[in-house]
Amino acid sequence: VQLQASGGGLVQAGDSLRLSCTFSGRTFSRYSMGWFRQAPGKEREFVAAIRSTTKTTFYADSVKGRFTISKDNTKSTVYLQMNSLKPEDTAVYYCVLGDPILSQIRSDYRYWGQGTKVTVSS
Repeated sequence: VQLQASGGGLVQAGDSLRLSCTFSGRTFSRYSMGWFRQAPGKEREFVAAIRSTTKTTFYADSVKGRFTISKDNTKSTVYLQMNSLKPEDTAVYYCVLGDPILSQIRSDYRYWGQGTKVTVSS
């Protein structure tokens, strides 16, 4: 299974970005996809997740109300719309795929993408 993430970049505080992640290599009937991020010198942390069969979503408190996760099952793609970006959102964002549960635990996601870097300047 391969996960290809894209959409990162350098923006100013208050700007928006949309990340995309597409998986290939295997078909899943049910799954969850999501995003983690890792800022320099910090632990990797959960950002958001969504289940493939429902619209159920789960967000970290730090991004709730600013970030929106969505999916297009026909394209095996998940999106992360990031609005009102803050300098503390600066990190490498990793796309993940795993069992059809909504979890903020890293080990619950078997497949990880290569990461896309987001830098928010003040």
